[in-house]
Amino acid sequence: MALLETGKYPQGSVLGSMNPDLASERQTASFSVEKLTARLDGGAEHTRIRRAVVEAIECDPVFSRENQYFQSQNERYEAAVRKAVHLQKKMHEMGWTEDGPEFKYIYRALSGDIAFLLHRIFMRSISVLGSKQQIAKWIPLATQYQLIGSYAQTELGHGTYLQGLETTAVFDITTQEFILNTPKISAMKWWPGDMGRSATHTVVFAQLYVHGKCYGVHPFIVQIRSLQDHSLCPGITAGDIGPKMNFEHVDNGYLMLQNVRVPRENMLNKFCEVQPDGTYARWGSQKINYFTMTTVRISLISDEAVIPLMKACTIAIRYSVVRRQSKLKPGEQEAKILDYQTQQEKLLPQLAASYAFHFINNYLQELFDKVYREIQRKKFDMLPELHAFSSGFKAMVTQYCTSAVAICLQACGGHGYSLLSGLPSLYTKIVASCIYEGENTILLLQTARFLIKCFMAASTGQPVPPSVTYLAAVKPGKCPAKNKLDFLSPDVYTEAYQHMAARLISSTAAKLQDLIQSGVKKTDAWNQCTVQLVQAAKAHCHYITVKNFAETVEKLETKAGIQKIMKHLCDLFALHGIFSNGGVFLHDGYVSGAQMDMVTASYLDLLAVIRKDAVPLVDAFDFTDKSLNSALGSYDGQVYQRLYEWAQKSPTNKQMSPAYERYLKPLLHNTLSKL
Repeated sequence: MALLETGKYPQGSVLGSMNPDLASERQTASFSVEKLTARLDGGAEHTRIRRAVVEAIECDPVFSRENQYFQSQNERYEAAVRKAVHLQKKMHEMGWTEDGPEFKYIYRALSGDIAFLLHRIFMRSISVLGSKQQIAKWIPLATQYQLIGSYAQTELGHGTYLQGLETTAVFDITTQEFILNTPKISAMKWWPGDMGRSATHTVVFAQLYVHGKCYGVHPFIVQIRSLQDHSLCPGITAGDIGPKMNFEHVDNGYLMLQNVRVPRENMLNKFCEVQPDGTYARWGSQKINYFTMTTVRISLISDEAVIPLMKACTIAIRYSVVRRQSKLKPGEQEAKILDYQTQQEKLLPQLAASYAFHFINNYLQELFDKVYREIQRKKFDMLPELHAFSSGFKAMVTQYCTSAVAICLQACGGHGYSLLSGLPSLYTKIVASCIYEGENTILLLQTARFLIKCFMAASTGQPVPPSVTYLAAVKPGKCPAKNKLDFLSPDVYTEAYQHMAARLISSTAAKLQDLIQSGVKKTDAWNQCTVQLVQAAKAHCHYITVKNFAETVEKLETKAGIQKIMKHLCDLFALHGIFSNGGVFLHDGYVSGAQMDMVTASYLDLLAVIRKDAVPLVDAFDFTDKSLNSALGSYDGQVYQRLYEWAQKSPTNKQMSPAYERYLKPLLHNTLSKL
């Protein structure tokens, strides 16, 4: 059984014994936890490397997150910078490199609690958008931290709509420089991480003007702080944007530019250039820009959505077998709250979703690698599909995971609301993933645009990417299920999802066509269909997730009990979707009312089956106590002792309340005198 030695999982605590309620759950696992962990990691060797990275980082006191819940914004920021600086030393000491197998586990081991994440995006943008000369000049400086970079795209007045950015860069032919300006308040750069206090340089996106003509948005490298004393450079106004829901450790900043001059060579020019005489030249394919965005979106799905959901499930499920409340049967002891069907129905579908999304992330990663190989051969045909999928799944997964983490938090009752549970910070962090790197509604509409295009192509017999060939065969039909067990057949439920997605896409495409044919302008027609377009894009992503989960399960080896439990989770994920969105399946009579009752019966039966393996299933995620940083979710289940022990560390418990002398004493003494 994985990680049963509790010594491996301390949290600066003298607690050593295992809670018997949690221990008993681990004794009846129907599968090998260790083998499932290896399967999730992509092999036992990956598990070994990941654990070695986690251990190296957690044994180093500089990376400690102890007492983090009691720190101020300044303390959190300083700790994040200290960790970022120390990490460079640590990597050198451990022999880890940025392209080595350990690198992808470092961020997870640090729980993202580190500064200079935008420095990496600064470097990536130069690598992708810069010429060979620019890469040769800037990348070594950035790699050695002789400068600290940020990425200034978003403005106060514009986020997702890049063409609307208002910062300007005017080419001065006499001095061979670009003059950058923030012409009005809405043009101020707002939100870039690391820019509030740390960055010395940034990539600024601005509208390029040459001889009075605008050539659209282009990237420029701009120095914003002195490398000598870190003071702001002439013409630069910058600072921190103030408190946020989370990310207290990140100095999200604002930036205003007043006649800031940069040399002509500072415009990133892999694809276009302003020549010395002011001629604007463009070459190569700009499509590669989409590729950079997809890279970020795909890594975000795992790091910022799936892992937080896995952590929330681990905390809530462990707590739900330790927490006892009320009696299921008279005369018995109080029941574990996970034995109540309502608690199972809150938590187990979220557990199934975290597995479903882990596998969809693998699917996207494979698609990404395939497209990358094609691009290296100068073939861009698969890029639209990758862009549409990374957009749609980023939106669907982050939205779903955000709701799921909120459910986990509420399922823990009052204790879930305590910061010490670890759940509020997981929630406030995951909410942000719905907004950055593309606002979710806009992303779903981009996916919808791709789907409508494919549907139109398929209906006229043109070839379409394999993932959407189902759109060529939209046909009316009825679900063949005769009893509740039929709904445990992946063919039956996958077909239901496919039918539902195809129907929503085809009916929205028909509405769009009808509006245009009736004389409505294309743009107006599109706007009048956007609610249904978003619904269609979500349906497609949901269908692909179910289909991919079922196909993944089919390929699993039958030994060690893994395939069986994964099949149960896949069934639960699929049936939960039908149970929760009954209307779209019942709409055209594909599923009947009687069949919906069968879905409900099978769905509720599965809860009781998966309940038996709930704790082993979260143990397989293999989070250490330090990584969870939760008084409710620790491996040993000593919830109440840990809550009390951690509360003692609060600075408010170590000093006399300043309000006593100032307000309480006069109030109480005044009342006493009247008595």
